Amino acid sequence: MKMKRWGKWLLTSTLAVSVLNPLQAFAESSNEVITKGEFSQLLIETAQQAGVGAPEWIEDSSPLTREDAAAMMYPLLNIGETGEPFTDVPDDHEYAGEIGAVYQSGVMLGYSEETFGFGDQLTREQVDILLPKLYETIKPFELLEATIMDIQAAMDAGKITSKELVQMYIDRIEEYDDQGPSINAIITVNPAAVEIAEALDKEREEKGPRSLLHGIPVIVKDNYDTADMETTAGCLCLDDSLPPDDAFQIKKLKEAGAIILAKSNLSEFAFSFLTNSSMGGQTLNPYDLTRYPGGSSGGTAAALAANFGVAGLGTDTGGSIRLPSTLNSLVGIRPTIGLTSRDGIIPLALTQDVGGPMARTVEDAAIILDAISGYDPSDIVTARSVGEIPVSYTDYLDKDGLNGARIGVIRDLFGTEPEHEAVNSVIDTAIADMEKLGATVMDVEVPHLEEILQYPSLSSWEFKFQLNDYLASLGEDAPYQTLEEIIASEQFDPSIESSLVSRNERETLEDAEYQDIVLNRTKLTQESLLKVMADYDLDALIYPSSTNTAAKIGENQSAGSNNRLSPFSGFPAVTVPAGYTADENLPVGIEFLGRAFSEPVLIKLAYAYEQGTLHRVAPQTTS
Repeated sequence: MKMKRWGKWLLTSTLAVSVLNPLQAFAESSNEVITKGEFSQLLIETAQQAGVGAPEWIEDSSPLTREDAAAMMYPLLNIGETGEPFTDVPDDHEYAGEIGAVYQSGVMLGYSEETFGFGDQLTREQVDILLPKLYETIKPFELLEATIMDIQAAMDAGKITSKELVQMYIDRIEEYDDQGPSINAIITVNPAAVEIAEALDKEREEKGPRSLLHGIPVIVKDNYDTADMETTAGCLCLDDSLPPDDAFQIKKLKEAGAIILAKSNLSEFAFSFLTNSSMGGQTLNPYDLTRYPGGSSGGTAAALAANFGVAGLGTDTGGSIRLPSTLNSLVGIRPTIGLTSRDGIIPLALTQDVGGPMARTVEDAAIILDAISGYDPSDIVTARSVGEIPVSYTDYLDKDGLNGARIGVIRDLFGTEPEHEAVNSVIDTAIADMEKLGATVMDVEVPHLEEILQYPSLSSWEFKFQLNDYLASLGEDAPYQTLEEIIASEQFDPSIESSLVSRNERETLEDAEYQDIVLNRTKLTQESLLKVMADYDLDALIYPSSTNTAAKIGENQSAGSNNRLSPFSGFPAVTVPAGYTADENLPVGIEFLGRAFSEPVLIKLAYAYEQGTLHRVAPQTTS
């Protein structure tokens, strides 16, 4: 028996190399008719690879007909017989029910809507197409690294329900977050998650899915208001604080059918890159439990890296989506300011604040971005997004998206110290890979870059006033009315006391230095970035997402200055896994920066790079 063409499919599929040998003798002639015995052997191999019970081998050298193939595949599908629509299949034929079932499964269709091809013999070329479809249909659902589309396909095939999926993630949180390596990424698991999932399963059955997020469990940073779960910003001072309604982005996720599975830990009030808080303690990096996960959205990052949920939300004032995404081998999107609403997010500095997706793949991040983008009357800045949002960001998932693209490298954002060499080496390889994928990549200099990077973040000015406004929005049930009351309560981690006190000492936003930053920093940054992109006709700028890898807990976690260009300009940025350092095998990310509302372009470039390199590997501590 020869199986060369089937062996070729195996080499390009997810099947393991270890079982290729029995299939390597497939005949050279793709039009040669296959026998029942040969097909039987291939079904056994397919079932073994899919991890399901294999049928017994049939010793039969007669040619395989299409109805024979349907009858032989049917037991592997684990579904009932059903009617078939074909006029050429005798209604009283012994295989009519099996043909109907295989047709309904999508594994084996007819020549047309009316003609099955009853009595025709199957060639090896046809089997070469048929068996991969059978494998994808019968293989059990795998939770680890499952994408939104993987899950939707599994739900459509009846392999899993949303209720079962939610329970699987809850079990993983108990096993790896609460126990085992104790990642400590989660503050609160939604006690109603299973019940919500069950209701969504019923809705799917009766009406179909609302969107690609129907029944998908997501993890959100615990500074997003959730009306049915406490929102703490990681601070004991807000323990038991139940907001009156959902943040706009949370509302949009729920409307799309997503399930808020859990609220994740963060750097308290989003102050730092460490992700430790009085509510949640210190979150660990799943890639190295002795290191920080980055921050301030490190809880969402560590949870997604460890496969505690499908995708999630973070917030970014000065790198808080992109740094933890980088240090946990994730995709993070900091949207254009105005694309996503800040309503219901505990503020740090609204001049720079933005919420956005974090995920294991660019596709999943794009799906989340579809759901959360749009105009919100409660956040007037989102009026800028009107007319700027495509039908779907997923329309820009183009594997050839780098072919013909023009990319500018900001070498001045590469680290210059010996400890930066490991990251620089990864990024240099990434640049070479982009060129192999068809991009024209050139070094560029951003005008006034040094001046731009000397500007500070505005959180030290704005936090007090905007937090007080947020507390007022909680109404009479607010645990405290002002930052001053929170300081007096001492219900926070002692490490942030000086930051709270210094911010509380701000008397006004009429300060001359503050006004200078507001008036000039954004203008200078935007004009400088737009000029270099126009001068070189660039689609995007790239640089290391962080010049440093994850620091040891107890040491200083620095991101360099690379995190500043996006918040200072208000322009979007996407970070994507670029690989791992050669010395310590720590994740490194590369950041794509573009013009305002250029998320479609950035997603196209990031997706092409991701698919051309496929760097992400799940951490071993939670695998």
